[in-house]
Amino acid sequence: MQYAWTCGCCGKQFDTLPLDWAFDAPSYWNDIPEGERAERGKLSSDFCVADEHHFIRGCLKVPIIGFEDKVVWGVWVSQSADSFARAVELFDRDPDPDEERRFGWLSNEIRIYRPSTLHLRTHVHFQPLNNRPLIELEATDHPLAIEQRDGITLERAQEIVAAMMPRH
Repeated sequence: MQYAWTCGCCGKQFDTLPLDWAFDAPSYWNDIPEGERAERGKLSSDFCVADEHHFIRGCLKVPIIGFEDKVVWGVWVSQSADSFARAVELFDRDPDPDEERRFGWLSNEIRIYRPSTLHLRTHVHFQPLNNRPLIELEATDHPLAIEQRDGITLERAQEIVAAMMPRH
């Protein structure tokens, strides 16, 4: 399979296996009519507040067995007001070594997984060096949770890429 894709951040073209897939906003934000968004909340590349809901963006990583590379889903996770405030506080500084993980609900629908990924239980691990938080799914029998826990084959990674690539 041939791969050709353009990075949404830098605009460079690549011919490698694209392993990073990101959502621009939580599903809840996308459900708000565009004309109401400015009065109902605020969205940045890392944080979202919509109505009484709080979301942060993080990285859900799925290891590829036998490789250092991972499939990385840039997803949004809901947070309590306190956990959201802590995430904002840690945005420009490292978490304490004993920083506890925070509970959240996965807030994106990754269309290639069934049943739905929306509202899967997660644990948010804040990271040093201004890196986005790591998102760990709770151990369940959901296919994405199994793949995150056990890893996937290179062939499965290629299936994911083929399913996610835009059709021409």
